[in-house]
Amino acid sequence: MSHDENHAMNTKEKLVYMANQIAAFFETMPHDEAAAGVAKHINDFWDPRMRRQFFEIVEAGGKGLKPLVLDAVAGIRRPAPAEKPAA
Repeated sequence: MSHDENHAMNTKEKLVYMANQIAAFFETMPHDEAAAGVAKHINDFWDPRMRRQFFEIVEAGGKGLKPLVLDAVAGIRRPAPAEKPAA
């Protein structure tokens, strides 16, 4: 990912970047173990808001996510929908 001074990553781009970095760490392991490692890391360290946005990316087609990240989706806990403030 380019670090062009004129391009600040938006939140979803940052999540894609971070998920791919996690996958890169686990890529040397056997595939099933690597996918489980990616899922465990995201479950352990990403807050529900981050995971909610991650699933929005996945549901929109997963653009930019490494195949290993997509393979890990089944093991990632989907957070409850965000509560809307009372009117």
